[in-house]
Amino acid sequence: MERNRRTWLLLLTAGTLSLGILFSCAQPQTRTETFSEEDLGLRHETLYDESTTVPAHGETTKKEPGESVRFERSFENSPPLIAHDITGMLPIEEDNICMGCHMPEEAVFSGATPVPTSHLVNLDTGAYLRGKLDGSRFNCMQCHVIQNILTPAVENIFKGEFRDEQGRYRSNLLNILNEGVETE
Repeated sequence: MERNRRTWLLLLTAGTLSLGILFSCAQPQTRTETFSEEDLGLRHETLYDESTTVPAHGETTKKEPGESVRFERSFENSPPLIAHDITGMLPIEEDNICMGCHMPEEAVFSGATPVPTSHLVNLDTGAYLRGKLDGSRFNCMQCHVIQNILTPAVENIFKGEFRDEQGRYRSNLLNILNEGVETE
């Protein structure tokens, strides 16, 4: 009985001592340096007034279709960037001007990147639309944006991975869409 009491007393003393050391090391450090709202964040502008805040848009390409260098995709099956000027091509409507060059049968002649097969399939039903664009895919700029040259506020160190070299410029979404999915 005396031995159990001594053991408990020893453990209680050791625990109390450990907590005392822990708390003495964790005392808050006092800082004399202060920051204004303009010093916080990446914008260096007041956080209370948005009236003069303009986002950095960079310089949009002014090259005509076929003249520019296309950028590699950010990651496998990410929407590719629009590699040319789109002045006069807006608004994009159901019968849009983009498809005049990017439908697979037209892209052969124009040299444009053809829309992938996934755009010619109803993804809800899986039905192939016999070369017609799926109705939910007509608004190109819902996913695709124009290539811009700009200096980012923070360096992007993300490196996308690709299964093969073709994936850097072409979609394989329809081939891998159900990968890992088990059906009943």
